[in-house]
Amino acid sequence: MKSSLDIGDRRFLENLKRESGGSVQELCESMGVTATAVRHRLNRLQDRGFIVRETIREGRGRPYHFYRASETRLRELGDNYADLAMILWKELMHLEEPEVRNRIFNRISDELTRRFGSNVQGEALSSRFKQLCHALGEQGFDIEIDETGSLPVLRENNCPYHELASQDSTICELEEEIFRRILGANLTLSRSCLDGHHCCEFEVVPEKASVD
Repeated sequence: MKSSLDIGDRRFLENLKRESGGSVQELCESMGVTATAVRHRLNRLQDRGFIVRETIREGRGRPYHFYRASETRLRELGDNYADLAMILWKELMHLEEPEVRNRIFNRISDELTRRFGSNVQGEALSSRFKQLCHALGEQGFDIEIDETGSLPVLRENNCPYHELASQDSTICELEEEIFRRILGANLTLSRSCLDGHHCCEFEVVPEKASVD
């Protein structure tokens, strides 16, 4: 998951990348907007790490600022893999050999479990929830924990796989399984964006008390 950018910011960064950077005046000329608008967007994107500002000193002239897209965040501009993910997922689901399909499916699950759960540990379930929430947040998930009840609830305010899930809900089952493995708890997807809810919620299923 990449960090969210609105259309205007993404176009601005794409133009900045295409022009290999520029001063405020140069950006105004290339984009056809006012200096105020350019500075406002530059400041916002610089605060988020998408833009690097350099001070240029040439001869006896007054120094000026030169802006370019941050090398560490350039991949944010091109990380649009929705179509590719859709194609690959469909091909995976249509593999004729069940053993091959399950093996690939399990490897995907293992890799995502490792990626999101590498730093999730501890005895307390609430702590593991918080650690997972932090790890997902760093990957760009809009996620939070609801602790108003007796057991924590993991809430995704936006489905990270909405386009894919709308075609095949198996991805929802995969995510549910990954969270279950990371947290070491029996989770269930109690609410889903696909069902018309404004969020997806993963709740802990309480263990039934044993009866002698």
